[in-house]
Amino acid sequence: MAGHRQSKKRRYVTWAVAGAAVVTGAGIAAQTSMAATAWPAQKTFTGRAFDTCTAPSLTAMKAWHTGYYGAAAVYVGGKNRGCAQPNLTASWVKSVNSLGWKLIPIYVGAQPPCQTSRSPEKLTASTAASLGVSDAQDAVAKASALGMKAGSPVYLDMEPYDITNKACNDAVLTYVRSFMKTLRGKTYRGGYYGFTSSSAKAIATAPNKTDLPGNLWYALWDKQYTTTADWPWGSTQFTDHSRAHQYMVNSKETRGGVTLTVDRDAWDAPVAVVG
Repeated sequence: MAGHRQSKKRRYVTWAVAGAAVVTGAGIAAQTSMAATAWPAQKTFTGRAFDTCTAPSLTAMKAWHTGYYGAAAVYVGGKNRGCAQPNLTASWVKSVNSLGWKLIPIYVGAQPPCQTSRSPEKLTASTAASLGVSDAQDAVAKASALGMKAGSPVYLDMEPYDITNKACNDAVLTYVRSFMKTLRGKTYRGGYYGFTSSSAKAIATAPNKTDLPGNLWYALWDKQYTTTADWPWGSTQFTDHSRAHQYMVNSKETRGGVTLTVDRDAWDAPVAVVG
């Protein structure tokens, strides 16, 4: 994901296989600050997913609908989104959904003040809360405009940073809490993409869980297709279809005669509600 947002640096590639299934209505207990009775049914996908910087063409999505992957992550917005999205329209979303694809909305919001990479939008201690609100409002507007309805998740992309820097980490957690609380206020589920060594670890190990995301997509490039065997934190955390694992990156693959370079994900978490 870091390569999608900021650079074209190469990352290693491998292969794995596993099955897939779709479940509706699971995982609500994992969401904090959320009354289950007021929420649309959750749509959950369990199986292989991929993410790539630019949403593929509809032709490519048709070719790739071979049964190997069942879900695709797409970058719906954020000032730090790294690629143009000429294909990502409401019509595209409707069409790929009708093919049977499940979609995973990613939003590349403000990044940490102590992050070494350059970002068009960085948060500070003084702006973290307000940016969390405005970015979440924008994320909901972008997802909704694409036809991703209330009850959908939005996965906030947080790239690596020094979580031992307390001031920086506190600012990030303020931003994340503000973002997630605002999402839920608009009946969208809170999700988060981060790295097990830093940004995801900050969420999983935070003593105060108030308003943190209920779904965690962790980047750990260990070549293992799993959301359990390499889970580095408590076994009771992010259960009930609330985990996803980005386990391989920069995988150049040809399916149905179309070649794409994708990152691979083991998915057991919410996906967009479309149609």
